[in-house]
Amino acid sequence: MRRQLSSSAIGALSLAVIAFIPAEAADNAAIKEKAAACAGCHGENGISQTENIPSLAGQPDQFLQWQLVFFRAGARKNDQMQRIVEQITNEDIRNFGAYFASLTPPKGPEDGDPDLSKKGAQVAAGRRCASCHTDSYAGTKAVARLAGQREEYLVKALHDYKAGQRVGGGVAAMADVAYHMSDEEITAVSHYLAHLK
Repeated sequence: MRRQLSSSAIGALSLAVIAFIPAEAADNAAIKEKAAACAGCHGENGISQTENIPSLAGQPDQFLQWQLVFFRAGARKNDQMQRIVEQITNEDIRNFGAYFASLTPPKGPEDGDPDLSKKGAQVAAGRRCASCHTDSYAGTKAVARLAGQREEYLVKALHDYKAGQRVGGGVAAMADVAYHMSDEEITAVSHYLAHLK
């Protein structure tokens, strides 16, 4: 069963759309200092070393902004994130989006199971993942970067979409795609994407 956005969340998102202007990092030192609080979970320079916590480095600016708005509006649920987003302003959201988007994205680790990656590439092609996430899976605008993301996080995200527990940009598309994926397909495509260089 898919979760629908409440009218208050939609209102908050509509207002936030107006604010999606790439932030000029006029005071980069101040932004970097504020973003340092994110490093505890999301890692130094936005590259996560923590299981089930995504890397933020190199994610598209608008995608990051949308996710922060979803968390702040309560459309996405996470106890740790909820405490943080309650304290950030629209300007913070724009600045964080621009800051993390400017960081060098993580590089996929060496692939210890190329056969699984081959299966994952077939799943990605069959599910037309590149039609939204781009041919390089680097994401664009409000669509997430998948290349080099933590493997177990990708597995979790796809299971959350499949179960209707995750809301995000393109939620209908992601829910439809994930709903029809087997556990084996989710494992394979997550492995493939995580190991992309």
